[in-house]
Amino acid sequence: MGTYFYGFILSLVVTLLATPLVKRFAIYIGAVDKPNHRKVHQRLMPRLGGLAIYIGFSIAYLAFFPPSQEATGIFLGGSIIVIVGALDDRFELSPKLKLLGQIAAALVVVYSGLRIEFINLPFEGILSFDWGWLAIPITVFWLIGITNAVNLIDGLDGLAAGVSGIATAAMMIMALLMGNLVVALYCVILLGGIIGFLFYNFHPAKIFMGDTGALFLGFNLAALSIMGFKYVTLFSFIIPILILGVPLSDTIFAMLRRYLNKKPISVADKEHLHHCLLGLGLSHRGAVLSIYGLSVLFATAAIIFSQSTLWGALIIVGVLLFVLQLGAELIGWFGQKKKPLLETARRIKQITSGK
Repeated sequence: MGTYFYGFILSLVVTLLATPLVKRFAIYIGAVDKPNHRKVHQRLMPRLGGLAIYIGFSIAYLAFFPPSQEATGIFLGGSIIVIVGALDDRFELSPKLKLLGQIAAALVVVYSGLRIEFINLPFEGILSFDWGWLAIPITVFWLIGITNAVNLIDGLDGLAAGVSGIATAAMMIMALLMGNLVVALYCVILLGGIIGFLFYNFHPAKIFMGDTGALFLGFNLAALSIMGFKYVTLFSFIIPILILGVPLSDTIFAMLRRYLNKKPISVADKEHLHHCLLGLGLSHRGAVLSIYGLSVLFATAAIIFSQSTLWGALIIVGVLLFVLQLGAELIGWFGQKKKPLLETARRIKQITSGK
């Protein structure tokens, strides 16, 4: 356990020390975030803060992590992501260039041997479905999808870092329960960097993590979810989806909302989860803490899910989906016009009341 403790402390302390230096560097090179109609902050803010997380994580990783081909692949892929994110924080790269960088990072991970190779189906014993060559595009799609999902929720002080920290802690607990000490150690070191950065990033933030941090954390979470759960049953594969429930839900609702409103999926709006909560009157900090709570709910559900029977797991997923849809309709997360559950409830009330 000493390795876990020292790895966590080293990552945390180095990140704490590196963040003020990164802040000065960001201001010096002009990597600053300017206010606009979509953003909550009202003044210039240095970004590139994810570089501090990367520095703290990297030093602890190199000092304490044992040789592992798959972990090395994640580390190298994450390094590519950091370069892409840093360039975007300074020069605002085109979406195509960012995507190419993400594909390159994902292919490094695939080349290291880490991929979603097959899923065991829990029917009539255990049947294995081998993805074959499809494992490569499926893995790349998963890595890029989760990477950008985390980036999408980076809209309030401490939001992406906190949600990523909760997801990382959940993966660490899951890895320990499964006896996967390699994934657990990786999570511990990454968590140290996240917490160290949160000292400067929680509201009121002194620095933003920028794409450097959001993409780096998203990429690591996506890769760790494969590393920790790649040889599992179909229902157990839902575990990483639950752990990453908040960024995934926000991404899916955004895509559906724009499609139903006949808007391009790539067009940004102000109806993400944090925007909806602010619109309800919550303070900046209140909105962030509410989303933290939702993240803890998803993470707890994932842990309970992993220890449940098949029917128990199905019930957990069903209840979560119902609560998620109902909550989305109540806060307008899905848009103001599309509220099927509330509309159904209204009609039932009218029928039962005889109106």
